[in-house]
Amino acid sequence: MIISGERRISYPDIHQRIARVANGFRALGVRDGAPVGLMLRNDFAFFEASYGAAMLGSPVVPINWHLKAEEVAYILADSGAQALVCHADLLPQIKDGLPKRLPLLVVKTPPEIAAAFQVPPDLVRVPDGYTDWDSWRDGHAPSRETPGRASPMFYTSGTTGRPKGVRRQPMQPDQMAAAERVGAITYGVKPNEDQVILMNGPMYHSAPNSYGNLAFRHGCTMVLEPRFDPEDLLQLVQRHKVTHMHMVPTMFVRLLRLPDDMRKRYDVSSLRDVVHGAAPCPVAVKQAMIAWWGPVINEYFGSTETGIPIWHSSQEALAKPGTVGRAIEGGVVKIFGPNGESCGVSEIGEIYMRQAAMADFDYHRKPGARAEAGREGLISVGDVGYLDEDGYLFLCDRKRDMVISGGVNIYPAEIENTLIGMEGVRDCAVFGIPDDEFGERLMACIEPDAGAELTPQAVQDYLRKRLANFKVPKDIQFLAELPREASGKIFKRKLRDPYWENRPVS
Repeated sequence: MIISGERRISYPDIHQRIARVANGFRALGVRDGAPVGLMLRNDFAFFEASYGAAMLGSPVVPINWHLKAEEVAYILADSGAQALVCHADLLPQIKDGLPKRLPLLVVKTPPEIAAAFQVPPDLVRVPDGYTDWDSWRDGHAPSRETPGRASPMFYTSGTTGRPKGVRRQPMQPDQMAAAERVGAITYGVKPNEDQVILMNGPMYHSAPNSYGNLAFRHGCTMVLEPRFDPEDLLQLVQRHKVTHMHMVPTMFVRLLRLPDDMRKRYDVSSLRDVVHGAAPCPVAVKQAMIAWWGPVINEYFGSTETGIPIWHSSQEALAKPGTVGRAIEGGVVKIFGPNGESCGVSEIGEIYMRQAAMADFDYHRKPGARAEAGREGLISVGDVGYLDEDGYLFLCDRKRDMVISGGVNIYPAEIENTLIGMEGVRDCAVFGIPDDEFGERLMACIEPDAGAELTPQAVQDYLRKRLANFKVPKDIQFLAELPREASGKIFKRKLRDPYWENRPVS
């Protein structure tokens, strides 16, 4: 059973829908592994489209529903998507950038999602002239093919600021079995067990997506929270006797800020395994959550490219404060110095790792980028850290420029490339500064042209028209001259470091 608000659907019924979707996609010309774009919040249609495409051997391309027309258009074009499935209320922000001949299937925004996001009533329905998902799906006979499996293709940004599609090779049967075992370790979701999964994070992110899909394949009872809210989460845990959740540290921070009487009001004793990742978790926050919910808080470390090679339990977190874990089955992690030399115990270097249970990948249409990220068959996404004498991994720094805000990766280069196009901006630097709730928030330092009259509000308005709102810096500072290295490049560290002085990394 999958539950969303007051709506429910059984697994036999949703698999019947999936079989119809597969035939529908085929009729649209989706074949030969061609991708299907998804711009959906967590909803029944997300699973219907994902598994309907998989029956044809096609990956879905989950798209962050905060993105705007230009950003979505790039992903659709680069991925070669042959169809797009979109919630009705998200259509206005992207329709001007959609390819004219791309088949577009519009899903009516469900009442619980509309309420959570305060969607105006006129944006809930499928607009006239567009194809309604439900009618389209039900107009096709169910496919009789054996259900297939294709890994989603996620777009992850890099230092150039342009997103890169991570496309995995087909998984072999032995890899599938190994991946299920790794999922049981890292996520705690196992077949043939009585588990109630609360999905509170958007499935356009790779970790919630893999978590939700693992629960789906095991036929778990799944509760879809339309939008994370700390008290709403506690209510859902108590109401449905939730046993498993995937979270990010920002959610912990918001939960801990609830008044004591509210926290004590709800019964969370059903929880058995709460796993978190996506961003470093402050030690004090982790310890406070373990004290509240018990030793059910576990953590993984990995990325879209590497899979999850690192994990640890509550007991290990208390024994090794600040660690992100150590290698599990199929996980390999090595630390290399600046010249490619292997680092010894407690020696800091760049982290290379991989989960062997995951099929290898390529960056879609960017073959050279994959080679640049690798060493000895392992992959680096730019993190720096060390392994202690017991093999536990500790992070010492983040990727040089990437900002992780509320568990979301944000790449300043993309923002800088957009901001530099604003009239009156001579140069700019965007970076992360500390934020007690989100871990980091964006800061923009701008060197204006002589005589230019810029305001923070004008800068933010300019960016909001071109980028997702979460990419718009909350803090804007104007400087007569930005600090520069000898090469002429902006010395971003001089701008960023003062904000981070005397603050622990984890």
